[in-house]
Amino acid sequence: MVPITINDQEKTFNLEIASGANVQSAIEQAGLNLTELDRTEPPTFTLITAPLEITIFRVTEEYEVEEKDIPFEHQTVRNETLPEGKSLLIQPGENGLQQITYRRLMENGVEVARTIFKNETHTAPIAEIIMVGVQAPFSPISIPGRLVYINGGNAWMVETTTSNRLPIVTTGDLDGRVFSLSPDRSWLLFTRSNQNNTSPDINSLWAANLSTDPPALFDLGVKNVIHYADWTPNAAQTILYSTVEPRTAAPGWQANNDLRQLVVGSDGIVLSSDELIGANTGGIYGWWGITFIWSPDGTQLAYARPDSVGLVNFEEGGFSPLAEILPYQTRADWAWVPAITWSADSQQLYVVTHAGDSNLTNPESSPRFDLTSIQIASGLQVPLLQSTGMFANPSFSPSFSAGYSKVAYLEAAFPEQSGSSRYRLFTLDQDGSNRTRMFPPEGSTGLEPQTVIWAPGRLENQPQFIAIINQGNIWLIDSETAKTQQITGDGLVSRMDWE
Repeated sequence: MVPITINDQEKTFNLEIASGANVQSAIEQAGLNLTELDRTEPPTFTLITAPLEITIFRVTEEYEVEEKDIPFEHQTVRNETLPEGKSLLIQPGENGLQQITYRRLMENGVEVARTIFKNETHTAPIAEIIMVGVQAPFSPISIPGRLVYINGGNAWMVETTTSNRLPIVTTGDLDGRVFSLSPDRSWLLFTRSNQNNTSPDINSLWAANLSTDPPALFDLGVKNVIHYADWTPNAAQTILYSTVEPRTAAPGWQANNDLRQLVVGSDGIVLSSDELIGANTGGIYGWWGITFIWSPDGTQLAYARPDSVGLVNFEEGGFSPLAEILPYQTRADWAWVPAITWSADSQQLYVVTHAGDSNLTNPESSPRFDLTSIQIASGLQVPLLQSTGMFANPSFSPSFSAGYSKVAYLEAAFPEQSGSSRYRLFTLDQDGSNRTRMFPPEGSTGLEPQTVIWAPGRLENQPQFIAIINQGNIWLIDSETAKTQQITGDGLVSRMDWE
Protein backbone atom coordinates (compact mmCIF):
# COMPACT_ATOMS: atom_id res chain seq x y z
CA MET A 1 0.00 0.00 0.00
CA VAL A 2 1.27 3.47 -0.93
CA PRO A 3 0.34 6.60 1.06
CA ILE A 4 -1.02 9.50 -1.03
CA THR A 5 -2.37 13.01 -0.38
CA ILE A 6 -5.17 14.55 -2.45
CA ASN A 7 -5.61 18.32 -2.43
CA ASP A 8 -9.08 19.43 -3.63
CA GLN A 9 -9.06 23.21 -3.36
CA GLU A 10 -9.20 23.87 0.44
CA LYS A 11 -9.72 20.21 1.41
CA THR A 12 -7.00 17.59 1.94
CA PHE A 13 -7.51 13.82 1.87
CA ASN A 14 -4.91 11.31 3.13
CA LEU A 15 -5.28 7.65 2.23
CA GLU A 16 -3.39 4.54 1.13
CA ILE A 17 -3.83 2.85 -2.21
CA ALA A 18 -2.43 -0.31 -3.73
CA SER A 19 0.74 0.17 -5.67
CA GLY A 20 0.11 0.17 -9.44
CA ALA A 21 -3.30 1.87 -9.29
CA ASN A 22 -3.72 5.09 -11.20
CA VAL A 23 -4.63 8.61 -10.04
CA GLN A 24 -8.23 8.19 -11.22
CA SER A 25 -8.65 5.18 -8.89
CA ALA A 26 -7.24 7.15 -5.96
CA ILE A 27 -9.69 10.00 -6.55
CA GLU A 28 -12.63 7.58 -6.74
CA GLN A 29 -11.44 5.83 -3.54
CA ALA A 30 -11.50 9.22 -1.83
CA GLY A 31 -15.15 9.59 -2.89
CA LEU A 32 -14.45 12.52 -5.19
CA ASN A 33 -15.85 13.17 -8.67
CA LEU A 34 -14.38 15.02 -11.62
CA THR A 35 -16.25 16.96 -14.29
CA GLU A 36 -15.27 16.91 -17.95
CA LEU A 37 -13.35 20.14 -17.54
CA ASP A 38 -11.55 19.34 -14.26
CA ARG A 39 -7.92 18.29 -14.40
CA THR A 40 -5.39 16.76 -12.05
CA GLU A 41 -1.70 17.05 -11.45
CA PRO A 42 -0.38 14.51 -12.20
CA PRO A 43 -2.88 13.38 -14.85
CA THR A 44 -5.52 10.76 -14.01
CA PHE A 45 -3.82 8.04 -16.05
CA THR A 46 -0.57 8.26 -14.02
CA LEU A 47 0.35 5.00 -12.20
CA ILE A 48 1.12 5.26 -8.47
CA THR A 49 4.24 3.35 -7.35
CA ALA A 50 5.53 5.63 -4.59
CA PRO A 51 4.10 8.16 -2.12
CA LEU A 52 2.40 10.90 -4.16
CA GLU A 53 0.68 14.25 -3.73
CA ILE A 54 -2.29 14.77 -6.12
CA THR A 55 -3.80 18.19 -6.78
CA ILE A 56 -7.27 18.58 -8.28
CA PHE A 57 -7.91 21.73 -10.31
CA ARG A 58 -11.63 22.47 -10.48
CA VAL A 59 -12.19 24.01 -13.90
CA THR A 60 -15.23 26.10 -14.85
CA GLU A 61 -16.03 28.16 -17.93
CA GLU A 62 -17.84 31.47 -18.13
CA TYR A 63 -19.05 33.53 -21.07
CA GLU A 64 -18.77 37.26 -20.99
CA VAL A 65 -20.34 39.61 -23.56
CA GLU A 66 -18.65 42.90 -24.32
CA GLU A 67 -20.34 45.55 -26.47
CA LYS A 68 -18.36 48.01 -28.55
CA ASP A 69 -19.49 50.89 -30.73
CA ILE A 70 -18.63 50.75 -34.41
CA PRO A 71 -18.02 54.37 -35.49
CA PHE A 72 -20.04 55.52 -38.50
CA GLU A 73 -18.40 56.88 -41.64
CA HIS A 74 -18.74 60.43 -42.90
CA GLN A 75 -19.62 60.73 -46.58
CA THR A 76 -19.93 63.85 -48.68
CA VAL A 77 -21.89 63.78 -51.90
CA ARG A 78 -21.49 66.57 -54.42
CA ASN A 79 -24.81 67.25 -56.09
CA GLU A 80 -25.96 69.87 -58.52
CA THR A 81 -29.58 69.57 -57.36
CA LEU A 82 -28.61 71.73 -54.38
CA PRO A 83 -27.54 75.36 -54.80
CA GLU A 84 -23.81 75.93 -54.72
CA GLY A 85 -22.40 76.56 -51.26
CA LYS A 86 -25.31 74.94 -49.43
CA SER A 87 -25.32 71.58 -47.68
CA LEU A 88 -28.06 69.20 -46.66
CA LEU A 89 -27.93 66.31 -44.21
CA ILE A 90 -29.33 63.46 -46.27
CA GLN A 91 -28.77 60.72 -43.72
CA PRO A 92 -27.80 61.12 -40.06
CA GLY A 93 -24.94 58.89 -38.98
CA GLU A 94 -25.46 56.22 -36.34
CA ASN A 95 -22.83 54.11 -34.64
CA GLY A 96 -23.13 50.39 -35.02
CA LEU A 97 -22.92 47.87 -32.21
CA GLN A 98 -20.46 45.00 -32.07
CA GLN A 99 -20.91 42.17 -29.59
CA ILE A 100 -17.84 40.15 -28.61
CA THR A 101 -18.40 37.00 -26.56
CA TYR A 102 -15.39 35.80 -24.56
CA ARG A 103 -14.91 32.29 -23.11
CA ARG A 104 -13.14 32.40 -19.73
CA LEU A 105 -11.58 29.30 -18.16
CA MET A 106 -11.26 29.37 -14.38
CA GLU A 107 -9.11 26.95 -12.36
CA ASN A 108 -9.99 26.94 -8.67
CA GLY A 109 -11.55 30.35 -9.15
CA VAL A 110 -8.58 31.90 -10.94
CA GLU A 111 -8.81 32.87 -14.63
CA VAL A 112 -6.23 30.96 -16.66
CA ALA A 113 -7.47 31.53 -20.23
CA ARG A 114 -9.62 34.08 -22.08
CA THR A 115 -10.46 33.54 -25.75
CA ILE A 116 -12.94 35.06 -28.24
CA PHE A 117 -15.84 32.64 -28.64
CA LYS A 118 -18.01 34.73 -30.99
CA ASN A 119 -17.69 38.11 -32.68
CA GLU A 120 -20.74 39.50 -34.44
CA THR A 121 -22.11 42.81 -35.61
CA HIS A 122 -25.39 43.33 -33.81
CA THR A 123 -26.22 46.60 -35.56
CA ALA A 124 -24.39 47.84 -38.65
CA PRO A 125 -23.29 51.47 -38.61
CA ILE A 126 -25.19 53.94 -40.76
CA ALA A 127 -22.99 56.38 -42.61
CA GLU A 128 -23.59 60.11 -42.26
CA ILE A 129 -24.28 61.50 -45.73
CA ILE A 130 -24.06 65.22 -46.35
CA MET A 131 -25.02 66.57 -49.75
CA VAL A 132 -22.99 69.57 -50.82
CA GLY A 133 -24.32 71.80 -53.56
CA VAL A 134 -22.19 72.46 -56.61
CA GLN A 135 -22.89 74.73 -59.52
CA ALA A 136 -25.26 73.21 -62.05
CA PRO A 137 -23.63 73.08 -65.49
CA PHE A 138 -26.92 73.60 -67.36
CA SER A 139 -28.77 76.81 -68.10
CA PRO A 140 -32.09 77.00 -66.22
CA ILE A 141 -35.33 77.01 -68.20
CA SER A 142 -38.91 77.71 -67.15
CA ILE A 143 -41.29 74.77 -66.89
CA PRO A 144 -45.03 74.40 -66.26
CA GLY A 145 -46.43 72.59 -63.24
CA ARG A 146 -44.31 70.54 -60.88
CA LEU A 147 -41.68 68.00 -61.89
CA VAL A 148 -40.70 65.49 -59.19
CA TYR A 149 -37.98 62.88 -59.42
CA ILE A 150 -36.02 60.32 -57.40
CA ASN A 151 -32.32 61.05 -57.06
CA GLY A 152 -30.22 58.53 -55.15
CA GLY A 153 -33.22 57.27 -53.19
CA ASN A 154 -34.41 60.79 -52.30
CA ALA A 155 -37.32 62.77 -53.77
CA TRP A 156 -36.85 66.25 -55.26
CA MET A 157 -39.25 68.77 -56.77
CA VAL A 158 -38.64 71.27 -59.55
CA GLU A 159 -41.07 74.14 -59.87
CA THR A 160 -41.22 77.28 -62.04
CA THR A 161 -37.63 76.90 -63.27
CA THR A 162 -35.20 73.98 -63.46
CA SER A 163 -32.84 75.81 -61.09
CA ASN A 164 -35.48 75.86 -58.35
CA ARG A 165 -35.08 72.43 -56.76
CA LEU A 166 -36.45 71.52 -53.36
CA PRO A 167 -35.95 68.30 -51.37
CA ILE A 168 -39.17 66.46 -50.50
CA VAL A 169 -38.01 63.17 -48.97
CA THR A 170 -34.40 62.73 -47.82
CA THR A 171 -34.55 59.28 -46.24
CA GLY A 172 -32.53 57.72 -49.06
CA ASP A 173 -34.77 54.63 -49.27
CA LEU A 174 -37.31 55.34 -52.02
CA ASP A 175 -37.46 52.23 -54.20
CA GLY A 176 -39.30 53.77 -57.19
CA ARG A 177 -42.03 51.13 -57.29
CA VAL A 178 -44.59 53.90 -56.78
CA PHE A 179 -43.92 57.57 -57.47
CA SER A 180 -46.89 59.70 -58.40
CA LEU A 181 -48.01 63.31 -58.02
CA SER A 182 -51.65 63.94 -57.25
CA PRO A 183 -53.65 65.68 -60.03
CA ASP A 184 -53.69 68.91 -58.00
CA ARG A 185 -49.89 68.65 -57.45
CA SER A 186 -50.23 68.98 -53.68
CA TRP A 187 -49.43 65.38 -52.69
CA LEU A 188 -46.76 62.85 -53.62
CA LEU A 189 -47.35 59.11 -53.34
CA PHE A 190 -44.26 56.90 -53.03
CA THR A 191 -42.89 53.65 -51.64
CA ARG A 192 -39.97 53.16 -49.28
CA SER A 193 -37.95 49.96 -49.19
CA ASN A 194 -37.96 47.93 -45.99
CA GLN A 195 -34.77 48.56 -44.00
CA ASN A 196 -35.67 46.12 -41.22
CA ASN A 197 -33.94 42.81 -41.91
CA THR A 198 -36.17 41.02 -39.42
CA SER A 199 -39.37 41.86 -41.34
CA PRO A 200 -40.45 39.99 -44.49
CA ASP A 201 -42.14 43.10 -45.92
CA ILE A 202 -40.74 44.42 -49.20
CA ASN A 203 -41.72 48.07 -48.85
CA SER A 204 -44.32 50.46 -47.46
CA LEU A 205 -46.60 53.08 -49.01
CA TRP A 206 -46.19 56.73 -47.98
CA ALA A 207 -47.59 60.13 -48.91
CA ALA A 208 -46.04 63.59 -48.66
CA ASN A 209 -48.10 66.75 -48.27
CA LEU A 210 -46.33 69.27 -50.48
CA SER A 211 -48.40 72.16 -49.12
CA THR A 212 -46.44 72.24 -45.86
CA ASP A 213 -42.90 73.51 -45.34
CA PRO A 214 -41.11 71.20 -45.08
CA PRO A 215 -43.35 68.57 -46.69
CA ALA A 216 -45.05 66.38 -44.09
CA LEU A 217 -44.53 62.63 -44.56
CA PHE A 218 -47.22 60.09 -43.67
CA ASP A 219 -47.01 56.31 -43.41
CA LEU A 220 -50.26 55.01 -44.92
CA GLY A 221 -49.99 51.65 -43.20
CA VAL A 222 -49.87 49.70 -46.47
CA LYS A 223 -47.14 47.14 -47.15
CA ASN A 224 -45.85 45.30 -50.22
CA VAL A 225 -46.94 47.46 -53.15
CA ILE A 226 -45.00 46.48 -56.28
CA HIS A 227 -46.99 47.20 -59.43
CA TYR A 228 -49.57 49.86 -58.76
CA ALA A 229 -50.66 52.69 -56.50
CA ASP A 230 -51.99 56.01 -57.77
CA TRP A 231 -54.25 58.93 -57.01
CA THR A 232 -57.86 58.78 -58.18
CA PRO A 233 -58.79 61.72 -60.45
CA ASN A 234 -61.74 63.88 -59.40
CA ALA A 235 -61.62 62.52 -55.83
CA ALA A 236 -59.81 64.34 -53.06
CA GLN A 237 -56.82 62.43 -51.67
CA THR A 238 -58.15 59.05 -52.75
CA ILE A 239 -55.69 56.27 -53.58
CA LEU A 240 -56.07 52.96 -55.39
CA TYR A 241 -53.42 50.29 -54.91
CA SER A 242 -52.67 46.60 -55.44
CA THR A 243 -50.60 44.35 -53.18
CA VAL A 244 -48.39 41.26 -53.22
CA GLU A 245 -47.40 38.64 -50.65
CA PRO A 246 -43.65 38.41 -49.92
CA ARG A 247 -41.95 35.15 -50.85
CA THR A 248 -38.40 33.87 -50.39
CA ALA A 249 -38.33 32.43 -53.92
CA ALA A 250 -37.84 34.64 -57.00
CA PRO A 251 -39.12 37.17 -57.88
CA GLY A 252 -39.72 37.76 -54.17
CA TRP A 253 -43.51 37.93 -54.17
CA GLN A 254 -46.81 36.35 -55.17
CA ALA A 255 -49.24 38.94 -56.55
CA ASN A 256 -52.68 39.25 -54.97
CA ASN A 257 -54.03 40.97 -58.13
CA ASP A 258 -56.39 42.85 -55.85
CA LEU A 259 -57.52 46.47 -55.93
CA ARG A 260 -58.01 48.51 -52.77
CA GLN A 261 -58.95 52.09 -51.99
CA LEU A 262 -57.72 54.52 -49.33
CA VAL A 263 -59.07 57.95 -48.50
CA VAL A 264 -56.54 60.13 -46.70
CA GLY A 265 -57.26 63.28 -44.71
CA SER A 266 -55.22 66.46 -44.98
CA ASP A 267 -53.43 65.40 -41.78
CA GLY A 268 -52.35 62.11 -43.35
CA ILE A 269 -54.82 60.03 -41.33
CA VAL A 270 -56.47 57.21 -43.29
CA LEU A 271 -60.19 57.99 -43.20
CA SER A 272 -61.40 54.83 -44.94
CA SER A 273 -60.03 51.63 -46.46
CA ASP A 274 -62.07 49.46 -48.83
CA GLU A 275 -61.53 46.37 -50.96
CA LEU A 276 -62.76 46.87 -54.53
CA ILE A 277 -61.43 43.62 -56.01
CA GLY A 278 -60.43 40.71 -53.83
CA ALA A 279 -57.31 38.60 -54.21
CA ASN A 280 -57.43 36.38 -57.31
CA THR A 281 -55.20 34.28 -59.55
CA GLY A 282 -54.83 37.02 -62.17
CA GLY A 283 -54.89 34.70 -65.19
CA ILE A 284 -51.83 33.23 -66.89
CA TYR A 285 -48.60 34.24 -65.14
CA GLY A 286 -50.79 35.95 -62.58
CA TRP A 287 -48.14 35.40 -59.88
CA TRP A 288 -46.31 38.41 -61.33
CA GLY A 289 -49.09 41.00 -61.01
CA ILE A 290 -51.39 43.52 -62.73
CA THR A 291 -50.94 47.19 -63.60
CA PHE A 292 -53.66 49.85 -63.88
CA ILE A 293 -54.08 53.31 -65.40
CA TRP A 294 -56.83 55.91 -65.09
CA SER A 295 -58.40 57.52 -68.17
CA PRO A 296 -57.67 61.27 -68.46
CA ASP A 297 -61.30 62.11 -67.68
CA GLY A 298 -61.14 59.99 -64.52
CA THR A 299 -64.16 57.83 -65.37
CA GLN A 300 -62.54 54.52 -66.33
CA LEU A 301 -59.69 52.42 -65.00
CA ALA A 302 -57.87 50.18 -67.47
CA TYR A 303 -55.87 47.13 -66.44
CA ALA A 304 -53.09 45.13 -68.06
CA ARG A 305 -51.93 41.64 -67.15
CA PRO A 306 -49.83 39.07 -69.05
CA ASP A 307 -52.85 37.56 -70.85
CA SER A 308 -55.27 40.47 -71.40
CA VAL A 309 -56.05 44.17 -71.21
CA GLY A 310 -59.41 45.72 -70.45
CA LEU A 311 -61.42 47.78 -67.99
CA VAL A 312 -62.07 47.37 -64.29
CA ASN A 313 -65.71 46.62 -63.56
CA PHE A 314 -66.25 48.39 -60.24
CA GLU A 315 -69.88 47.30 -59.96
CA GLU A 316 -69.06 43.60 -60.17
CA GLY A 317 -65.64 43.84 -58.58
CA GLY A 318 -63.80 42.23 -61.47
CA PHE A 319 -62.21 42.68 -64.89
CA SER A 320 -63.86 43.18 -68.30
CA PRO A 321 -61.38 42.21 -71.06
CA LEU A 322 -61.13 44.28 -74.23
CA ALA A 323 -58.37 42.22 -75.86
CA GLU A 324 -56.77 38.87 -75.17
CA ILE A 325 -52.97 38.99 -75.17
CA LEU A 326 -50.75 36.09 -76.17
CA PRO A 327 -48.65 35.63 -73.00
CA TYR A 328 -44.93 35.96 -73.56
CA GLN A 329 -42.81 33.12 -72.24
CA THR A 330 -39.78 34.78 -70.66
CA ARG A 331 -38.25 31.51 -69.40
CA ALA A 332 -37.16 33.52 -66.36
CA ASP A 333 -38.47 34.63 -62.97
CA TRP A 334 -40.35 37.63 -64.40
CA ALA A 335 -43.42 38.04 -66.57
CA TRP A 336 -44.05 40.52 -69.37
CA VAL A 337 -47.07 42.78 -68.88
CA PRO A 338 -48.31 44.78 -71.90
CA ALA A 339 -47.85 48.54 -71.55
CA ILE A 340 -51.01 50.61 -72.00
CA THR A 341 -51.90 54.30 -72.24
CA TRP A 342 -55.09 56.26 -72.76
CA SER A 343 -55.69 58.67 -75.59
CA ALA A 344 -56.19 62.27 -74.47
CA ASP A 345 -59.94 62.03 -75.18
CA SER A 346 -60.32 58.81 -73.12
CA GLN A 347 -61.80 57.00 -76.15
CA GLN A 348 -58.88 54.69 -77.03
CA LEU A 349 -56.28 52.51 -75.41
CA TYR A 350 -52.87 52.20 -77.02
CA VAL A 351 -51.45 48.77 -76.18
CA VAL A 352 -48.22 46.91 -76.81
CA THR A 353 -49.43 43.51 -78.05
CA HIS A 354 -47.53 40.25 -78.42
CA ALA A 355 -47.77 38.82 -81.93
CA GLY A 356 -47.40 35.08 -82.39
CA ASP A 357 -45.31 33.45 -85.11
CA SER A 358 -46.82 30.44 -86.91
CA ASN A 359 -43.32 29.24 -87.80
CA LEU A 360 -42.47 28.70 -84.15
CA THR A 361 -43.28 25.51 -82.29
CA ASN A 362 -44.08 27.64 -79.24
CA PRO A 363 -45.83 30.89 -80.30
CA GLU A 364 -45.47 32.25 -76.75
CA SER A 365 -41.75 32.70 -77.37
CA SER A 366 -42.27 34.92 -80.44
CA PRO A 367 -40.01 38.02 -80.29
CA ARG A 368 -42.51 40.25 -82.14
CA PHE A 369 -44.34 43.02 -80.29
CA ASP A 370 -46.63 45.55 -82.00
CA LEU A 371 -48.36 48.79 -81.10
CA THR A 372 -52.15 48.54 -81.36
CA SER A 373 -55.06 50.94 -80.80
CA ILE A 374 -58.26 49.66 -79.17
CA GLN A 375 -61.52 51.61 -79.48
CA ILE A 376 -63.23 51.56 -76.09
CA ALA A 377 -66.80 51.81 -77.37
CA SER A 378 -66.60 49.14 -80.09
CA GLY A 379 -63.60 47.07 -79.00
CA LEU A 380 -62.15 47.49 -82.53
CA GLN A 381 -58.40 46.80 -82.66
CA VAL A 382 -56.39 48.85 -85.14
CA PRO A 383 -52.73 47.87 -85.78
CA LEU A 384 -50.48 50.93 -85.77
CA LEU A 385 -46.85 49.78 -85.80
CA GLN A 386 -45.11 46.43 -86.03
CA SER A 387 -42.01 45.20 -84.19
CA THR A 388 -41.71 48.08 -81.74
CA GLY A 389 -40.29 45.88 -78.97
CA MET A 390 -41.77 44.60 -75.72
CA PHE A 391 -40.97 47.80 -73.82
CA ALA A 392 -42.42 50.31 -76.29
CA ASN A 393 -44.33 51.95 -73.38
CA PRO A 394 -46.58 54.39 -75.30
CA SER A 395 -47.44 57.69 -73.59
CA PHE A 396 -50.08 60.17 -74.78
CA SER A 397 -49.62 63.90 -74.64
CA PRO A 398 -52.21 66.25 -73.20
CA SER A 399 -54.45 67.76 -75.87
CA PHE A 400 -52.85 70.41 -78.01
CA SER A 401 -55.01 73.07 -79.66
CA ALA A 402 -58.27 71.84 -81.24
CA GLY A 403 -58.02 68.49 -79.41
CA TYR A 404 -54.92 67.44 -81.35
CA SER A 405 -52.52 65.18 -79.44
CA LYS A 406 -49.53 62.93 -80.01
CA VAL A 407 -48.24 59.70 -78.61
CA ALA A 408 -44.60 59.11 -77.68
CA TYR A 409 -43.24 55.57 -77.63
CA LEU A 410 -39.97 53.66 -77.56
CA GLU A 411 -38.76 51.51 -80.43
CA ALA A 412 -36.19 48.76 -79.90
CA ALA A 413 -32.94 49.16 -81.81
CA PHE A 414 -32.95 45.36 -82.15
CA PRO A 415 -36.60 44.23 -82.19
CA GLU A 416 -35.68 40.53 -82.24
CA GLN A 417 -33.90 41.00 -78.89
CA SER A 418 -36.12 43.70 -77.46
CA GLY A 419 -35.82 42.35 -73.93
CA SER A 420 -32.17 43.43 -73.75
CA SER A 421 -32.09 46.05 -76.54
CA ARG A 422 -31.64 49.79 -76.13
CA TYR A 423 -34.52 51.93 -77.34
CA ARG A 424 -35.12 55.07 -79.40
CA LEU A 425 -37.81 57.65 -78.72
CA PHE A 426 -40.37 58.39 -81.44
CA THR A 427 -43.60 60.36 -81.65
CA LEU A 428 -46.55 59.90 -83.98
CA ASP A 429 -49.98 61.38 -84.45
CA GLN A 430 -53.01 59.77 -82.87
CA ASP A 431 -53.92 58.00 -86.11
CA GLY A 432 -50.45 56.45 -86.36
CA SER A 433 -49.10 58.85 -89.00
CA ASN A 434 -46.21 61.32 -88.94
CA ARG A 435 -43.73 59.01 -87.20
CA THR A 436 -40.79 61.16 -86.06
CA ARG A 437 -37.57 60.22 -84.30
CA MET A 438 -36.92 62.36 -81.22
CA PHE A 439 -33.97 60.87 -79.36
CA PRO A 440 -31.14 59.95 -79.44
CA PRO A 441 -29.40 61.23 -82.58
CA GLU A 442 -28.13 58.68 -85.09
CA GLY A 443 -25.06 56.85 -83.88
CA SER A 444 -25.72 57.57 -80.20
CA THR A 445 -26.41 55.09 -77.42
CA GLY A 446 -30.11 54.41 -77.00
CA LEU A 447 -32.33 54.68 -73.95
CA GLU A 448 -33.01 52.16 -71.24
CA PRO A 449 -36.67 51.01 -71.22
CA GLN A 450 -38.88 53.55 -69.42
CA THR A 451 -42.18 55.40 -69.64
CA VAL A 452 -41.49 58.90 -70.90
CA ILE A 453 -43.39 61.79 -69.34
CA TRP A 454 -45.17 64.61 -71.17
CA ALA A 455 -45.21 68.07 -69.65
CA PRO A 456 -48.69 68.84 -68.27
CA GLY A 457 -48.92 71.89 -70.50
CA ARG A 458 -46.84 74.51 -72.23
CA LEU A 459 -45.77 77.98 -71.28
CA GLU A 460 -46.06 80.92 -73.66
CA ASN A 461 -43.36 80.87 -76.33
CA GLN A 462 -42.28 77.40 -75.20
CA PRO A 463 -42.66 73.97 -76.82
CA GLN A 464 -44.53 70.97 -75.43
CA PHE A 465 -41.78 69.10 -73.63
CA ILE A 466 -41.20 65.38 -73.28
CA ALA A 467 -39.12 64.36 -70.25
CA ILE A 468 -36.84 61.32 -70.45
CA ILE A 469 -34.15 59.76 -68.27
CA ASN A 470 -30.92 59.30 -70.18
CA GLN A 471 -27.89 57.82 -68.40
CA GLY A 472 -29.39 58.73 -65.04
CA ASN A 473 -30.16 62.35 -65.95
CA ILE A 474 -33.34 64.19 -66.93
CA TRP A 475 -33.53 65.58 -70.45
CA LEU A 476 -36.32 67.73 -71.87
CA ILE A 477 -37.12 67.30 -75.55
CA ASP A 478 -39.01 69.72 -77.78
CA SER A 479 -41.78 67.51 -79.21
CA GLU A 480 -41.83 69.55 -82.44
CA THR A 481 -38.15 70.11 -83.24
CA ALA A 482 -36.50 67.30 -81.20
CA LYS A 483 -34.17 69.90 -79.66
CA THR A 484 -32.88 68.64 -76.29
CA GLN A 485 -32.02 70.28 -72.99
CA GLN A 486 -30.30 68.38 -70.18
CA ILE A 487 -31.36 69.62 -66.74
CA THR A 488 -29.55 67.30 -64.27
CA GLY A 489 -26.01 66.01 -64.37
CA ASP A 490 -25.23 63.74 -61.44
CA GLY A 491 -26.49 60.54 -63.08
CA LEU A 492 -28.60 59.42 -60.10
CA VAL A 493 -32.16 59.93 -61.38
CA SER A 494 -34.25 56.75 -61.49
CA ARG A 495 -37.90 57.84 -61.62
CA MET A 496 -39.97 60.97 -62.26
CA ASP A 497 -43.47 62.38 -62.63
CA TRP A 498 -44.85 65.69 -63.91
CA GLU A 499 -48.18 67.32 -63.22
